[in-house]
Amino acid sequence: MRKESIELLKELTEASGVSGYETEIKELLKQKLRGSAEVENDRLGSIIFKKEGASKDPKIMIPGHMDEIGFMVKHITDEGFIRFLPLGGWYDGVILSQRVIIKTCKGDVPGVVGSKPPHIMGAEEIKKMVEKKDMFIDVGALSKSEAEEELGIRPGDPVIPDSKFQILKNGKTILAKALDDRAGCALFVEVIRALKGVKHPNTVYGVGTVQEEVGLRGARTSANVVDPDVCLIAEVGIAADVPGVSQDQMPGKLGKGPFIKILDSGMIPNTKLRNLAVATAKKHKIPYQFAALPGGATDGGVIHFHSRGVPSLVIGVPTRYIHSHASIIHLDDYENSVKLLLELVKVLDKRTVASLI
Repeated sequence: MRKESIELLKELTEASGVSGYETEIKELLKQKLRGSAEVENDRLGSIIFKKEGASKDPKIMIPGHMDEIGFMVKHITDEGFIRFLPLGGWYDGVILSQRVIIKTCKGDVPGVVGSKPPHIMGAEEIKKMVEKKDMFIDVGALSKSEAEEELGIRPGDPVIPDSKFQILKNGKTILAKALDDRAGCALFVEVIRALKGVKHPNTVYGVGTVQEEVGLRGARTSANVVDPDVCLIAEVGIAADVPGVSQDQMPGKLGKGPFIKILDSGMIPNTKLRNLAVATAKKHKIPYQFAALPGGATDGGVIHFHSRGVPSLVIGVPTRYIHSHASIIHLDDYENSVKLLLELVKVLDKRTVASLI
């Protein structure tokens, strides 16, 4: 694994950018692709990097959403505790007792998610999972005025998980927040960088989309800007190779190659494009896995509806524990996802794209 790739993943995951507050990620992507692509924006906040090849057409869109799941300050109690709203899909069981950072006008304010102490719960109450609505963020303030005036906290401030990037002991897996979908953002950065000086028969658009976790919003507006002929969604996928999950439920594993998604709740991919991805992976000896996710969707859910329709396919990095404070990916899967996307881009000429319909 190249040092530059690890540093890219570290910077992107440690930066903050919950849904609706993606500016820091956008600026980081601009920095990483400066001089490698033309830059354009939609009016919702998504950023579009255009890398023209031998031909202006076909237009290949590679979106990766910039937003991570997080929270927003709802209000401050008289005692100085923070009530919050979720941004994106959170399972209540992974929230409690986790450290967070509130981004305020006066700087970062660390805190921890708390709830009523179990020691004073009744016998029946203690058996139930604490719900988000009963949680709060404790920043150590002793009053509302301290939280507001001294710390600068106010309603609408974004709240991000406090979780550092770490390479685990085997040297091949990483633990980090926001891999969904900073890994996807890193993928299109790597593809555009790799295409520098390489002949490709199309124009590639790497797109950092906003607000995917709250409704695929930036995907819709950025697709109107790009007007793509093909979409390769750079994402993560659920690696459920953990205790309690059977192969029948979710067969994907870390270290066995990128996911080629056959279905999710928002899209059935173009079958010809899916078959092309499989053939390309086999030709270049890139390991791959199939994945299906009936209970989740990606930016492709709205992009494949664009205009007269866009042949679309999700290429995902297998990931454990998405939508939590920290997830795990295998670096070989990430590298092979870059390779698969890159080789697909190289074969998507006008004739091939026309054959997908």
